[in-house]
Amino acid sequence: MGCVHGKCCSRYPSSTDSESGGYGEMGSCRNATSKHILTQRSLEIVPVPSQNYEMQYSVFTQRGYYPDSPDKENQDSFCIRTQIQGNPNVHFFGVFDGHGHFGTECSKFVKNRLAEILANDPELLDDPVKAYNSAFLTTNYELHSSEIDDSMSGTTAITVLVIEDAIYVANVGDSRAVIAVKNGNRIVAENLSSDQTPFRKDEYERVKLCGARILSVDQVEGLKDPDVQAWGDEESQGGDPPRLWVQNGMYPGTAFTRSVGDSTAEKIGVISVPEVSMVRLTPNHLFFVVASDGVFEFLSSQTVVDMVARYTDSRDACAAIAGESYKIWLEHENRTDDITIIIVHIKGLSNSGAGDTDGTTGASMNPASSRTGRGSSDSSAASGSEIYRSMRSEFTDLQLSMNRSPAIVVPSPSKPRELVGLLIILCN
Repeated sequence: MGCVHGKCCSRYPSSTDSESGGYGEMGSCRNATSKHILTQRSLEIVPVPSQNYEMQYSVFTQRGYYPDSPDKENQDSFCIRTQIQGNPNVHFFGVFDGHGHFGTECSKFVKNRLAEILANDPELLDDPVKAYNSAFLTTNYELHSSEIDDSMSGTTAITVLVIEDAIYVANVGDSRAVIAVKNGNRIVAENLSSDQTPFRKDEYERVKLCGARILSVDQVEGLKDPDVQAWGDEESQGGDPPRLWVQNGMYPGTAFTRSVGDSTAEKIGVISVPEVSMVRLTPNHLFFVVASDGVFEFLSSQTVVDMVARYTDSRDACAAIAGESYKIWLEHENRTDDITIIIVHIKGLSNSGAGDTDGTTGASMNPASSRTGRGSSDSSAASGSEIYRSMRSEFTDLQLSMNRSPAIVVPSPSKPRELVGLLIILCN
């Protein structure tokens, strides 16, 4: 599950900051305004000169409220890097939702190394899909080899790589990216990623073949029949989702089927291979959102897009979405998840080249079958978006396991938070 107070790469620098954090390589990025009173962030603008448009973006991250663990850190982190490889047309946005005892360390490690590996790949612009796959697998291997104990800890990752007028979305886990498309008088949400959980039939079957037991907590505790391998949809069963367990143990209990780290869960099919999709931007694409599942657990993609569309300042939208997410969490549970959200507005894109696909591979990914109820997209309208001209990984399911000290815990640690009243006020 997501975490929300992104110990992000760094604060927005005023000049190039190559490796101090997520805002590295921001030489031509400029501030549109002073810091926002609630988010304490500047509104950033970065041009894409080859296509004569610019991106205006903001980010907000909030630590979750966990009354039983008031000292827990926010385990979310985020990374924004502009001018990758010194190219003014290449930019990176990512949200990383850590989990487990060392989830904070895992998310920080991954957000730094993934961006660094991508930036140093000489084939990035020639084959972004191959570069993405290689970066995820290498980062996973390095995390296993690091001093961080990732036996029962790891992170999800949802990332967007902008290359001129194309965006490549790589996803591992259950955070999400969604794009807003103008369709007549409507603004339609289209998912750019598909949540990787046992609710998805393809992911369920894959991890079963790898030896995972798939049971909800109620089934594990004997309150429900473990032989009934049907959990409905996430709207009705999101409170007790199907989880992955080893055959003869009560661990690891992950509710996702892909992540970076989680070396114990890796042995039963949890892999770091991303699903990668490509969208060719058109003037009808208004903005995209990259967020942890702290946002999408209770808010649908369409609801999030509708909220962003109400605000002229994306920082106001970030704060409002975080506040609404927080409020709804507390209506359902006695705690909240961490919440991290990046909003990127696309400004001034012309029709030149719109609608082309990249044809990187003939493989396809199922369109946004992620959450069919709670947190799902409310729309299935065709908008002409070249969404999911997508590239499912051609890499084999690499198992890069290392023996670590065993632990028997179910991920979803508690986390603290302080701005209770502030975020709830935003919703009223």
